[in-house]
Amino acid sequence: MPVPAVTCQTGPVRVYLGSDHAGYELKEHLASWLKEHGHDVVDAGPLVYDAVDDYPPFVLRAAEGVAADQGSLGIVLGGSGNGEQIAANKVRGVRAALAWNEDTARLAREHNDANVLSIGARMHSREEATRFVEVFLSTPYSDEERHTRRIAMLTSYEETGDLPALP
Repeated sequence: MPVPAVTCQTGPVRVYLGSDHAGYELKEHLASWLKEHGHDVVDAGPLVYDAVDDYPPFVLRAAEGVAADQGSLGIVLGGSGNGEQIAANKVRGVRAALAWNEDTARLAREHNDANVLSIGARMHSREEATRFVEVFLSTPYSDEERHTRRIAMLTSYEETGDLPALP
């Protein structure tokens, strides 16, 4: 089964953002940074800081946007990024990866063709997180057969619930 790949992001792309209170300030920074770099930003919220908000309403909307908008990418943010990654991965067609350094941001795209990046806003400086986003957006999927085969297995499981055959 062919798996649609997000092509190399050498130019502007639509980026869906979603966070919670812990990621709010970083989301606002990244929205500005992305716009300054020519990207089309869709902010799924929150639109104001609320210290007791929950991430699922915002992250799921960002992930739904990515899933419905071929070629777009998403960035989801929270304190650790873990819950946001889990939430985004509940959306069919989303492959969300948690980045904790530039290598994991690059490999998320290169090997996993991830279309959503999750970042823990309390785990990284603004500069580090911005660099993760820059690396993620600029890294193309490798299109290597072994990676495509693995993604196809996951996509098939997501669609059918049938486990991949054992080797």
